[in-house]
Parts: sequence; structure tokens; C-alpha cells
Amino acid sequence: MTNLSIRSTGLGKRYVIGRRDPYISLRDTLSGGFSFYKKPENYFWALKDIYFEIGEGEVVGIIGGNGAGKSTLLKILSRITPPTSGIVEVNGRVVSLLEVGTGFHQELTGRENIYLNGAILGMKRSEINEKFDEIVEFAEVERFLDTPVKRYSSGMYMRLAFAIAAHLESEILLVDEVLAVGDLKFQEKCLGKMKDISQKQGRTVLYVSHNMTSIRQLCKSCMLISDGKLIEKSDDISEIIGVYAQHHGAKTVKWENKERKYKNDWFEPIEVKIQGDDILISGLVKKVNPALQLGYALYDNSNNLLFWSLTTDLDSNKWPTTIKGKNVFTSRIPVEILQAGEYRLDLIVALYYQEWLVNPDNDRISVYLSLPERRIKSAYNLSRYRGNITPTNEWFSVKHEI
Repeated sequence: MTNLSIRSTGLGKRYVIGRRDPYISLRDTLSGGFSFYKKPENYFWALKDIYFEIGEGEVVGIIGGNGAGKSTLLKILSRITPPTSGIVEVNGRVVSLLEVGTGFHQELTGRENIYLNGAILGMKRSEINEKFDEIVEFAEVERFLDTPVKRYSSGMYMRLAFAIAAHLESEILLVDEVLAVGDLKFQEKCLGKMKDISQKQGRTVLYVSHNMTSIRQLCKSCMLISDGKLIEKSDDISEIIGVYAQHHGAKTVKWENKERKYKNDWFEPIEVKIQGDDILISGLVKKVNPALQLGYALYDNSNNLLFWSLTTDLDSNKWPTTIKGKNVFTSRIPVEILQAGEYRLDLIVALYYQEWLVNPDNDRISVYLSLPERRIKSAYNLSRYRGNITPTNEWFSVKHEI
């Protein structure tokens, strides 16, 4: 039986909403004395009744919407904040990377902060010395090693913080959504290091992220937290992501221009919605103009632009007919080339090379698409396509004469 790294039993964390006065004034005492009731405290449960177990060497992704309680859970596991109720057992030394600069002393240099963090973990100076060169090389901050970290850029801060957390001796590594600070190359470097930590060193990793691609790449199991409650924990990451999409995606498949924004002389959007595999865009055409084009920009859950699709992409004889008044434009989303996961579609409306009417970079009229895992039809039956897009093309043999 696998030894446990972490066990949570009925874990809860409660906060008081609003400011609590540090003292009671005479006026408060007198008014309280003549009150017939005491105003109840306004409490907020960031976590409530959380049960789970994580074995040694397990790599667990933690997902959920903003304010779900993910960061609060890691802060409790890191002993930064105590729980209000329940018990949490953590077996082993913990290194946490919860937000940029946590655990750094601003006035100390990069070199000094490496030794400080090692000492906090209970490591001897000789042990830190053994890891020192690896940390500096990984962080790529050798030139600024003797500069106070308060002068570091956010990227340098991030690189050094992750390098320290990943290389110093610990049994458990907790990582919050801080990798977004680094560039793409460094993010890949961090993910590779976390794989090495879990697979080769057998250390336990808890990884909080909104990036479902990195969750799939790194983690062997996943936990979904919503409104302070653990919805599900499973080794089937696709299932968990699907449940997450159901919880958070249904309310964003439709946008309505209720406030009558985006008024202009040409086109006013009324509604954008996802219906099955189609996107439907309705709006009021005030003046018919052949330069009018509309469509959407498709982004993955890492905010990478995949493509634009516009009404004017094909030959002009295939453009949709536009009339003065209300128009509804519809287009099929090419879901067969997309991986499972969450996608964002941002509305585009413009007069070709003349004027933006709805700019996807600024206006952000968005709807969301959630796609389940697809199975390859081949007899080889691989569980998942590789790559960011997944077209399936026909192949033919060509005879060659010798």
C-alpha cells in the first residue's frame, strides 16, 4: 500500500467579511447595552468539509474557478494559515511556491536568499552548497546573483523562486499559478523539472493551474474545487476537466448586448451564442456595406490564438447575404481538429481595412466552448491525439516503378 503524503479530514477555513475593530469604544458599549440583539458575524467559508488522500510521489492537479478555494488549500498545507476546522496531516518537508517572491527577503541578494530558504527548510550549509550551482544555472540569474532581489524583474524573481523550490530537499512541492509569470520557454523548463521531481525523485507535487494543457501534461490525477468544496478527485483527468466545464462553462455559452453597447453607424451586435458545434452571431445591420466582415477569434485555455474565422474568408460568391435590419450569421466550429478542453471565441466585427466595430483585442465579447475527449477511430485506438490541433487526413499509396 502506498504511503500517504497528505490526508485531509473535514478540513475547513472560515474568514470574517469586512473589518473588525481592534477595540470597543464607549459608544459601542452603550449602544450594545441598549440593543435587544447582537448583530451576527458575516462569515465566509473559503473551504468547507474537505476530505482527500494523496500518496507519496503522486502528482495532483488542482483546478477550479477564481475564488474556489485552491490557493487557500495550499496555504493551509504550507502552514501559512491554520484551518478553522478539521485536520490535515502532512508527512514530509514542504516547499511551496504560492506567489511571486514568497519567502524572499527584499533587501537580500539572490545568493543570500538561496541560503535563507535552505536554512528555513532545515538544510545544512553544506547541503545547500551541493545544490547551489544547479539552482543558479536553472534560474539563469548568475549575472545578478549578488544584486538585491528587490531590483529583479518579475521574470527573474519567478525563475529564482522556482529554482530554489525545485532543487532544495523536500518531499512535497506545492505550486500555485505562478508559472504564468515566466516566458513560454521557462514554463516548459519548469514543467519538465516537475516531471523529473515526481518520476525520478518520487516527490509529491500539488499543482494549481487554469491551464488545462499543463494539467494534462504533468498530472496523474486531478481535484476539482468549487465554492470551497471538493467536487471530485479522480485519475481520469479528462472526466474532471469535463465536470469543471459543466460547472463553469454553461453560463458563458451565450452573450447578450443587454446594455446596448457597441453602437455605430453600421452594425450593432445583439447576441452571440454556442449551439451544438455552431456559433450564431445576430446583430442589427444599419447600412449595408460590402466591406462589413464579422466572425470570431478562437483561443485555447492558455490564451493562444488558434485562428480567425470571418464571413469573407471564401470567394465573394459564397459570402452570406446581408440585409438592412436584423441578421443572423452562423458557422460550424471545426471541433474535429480541436483537442478536448476549454476554448474562448471572441467576436470580430470590422469594415475591411477601414474601421474596427468590435475589436477582439480590446472589446472581448466572448463565449466559451467545452469539448470532451475524442477517441481515435484507428484500430490502434490511442487514447488521445497529440498536438494542439488534431486533423485526421486521408493517406494514399503511390506506386513506384523500379
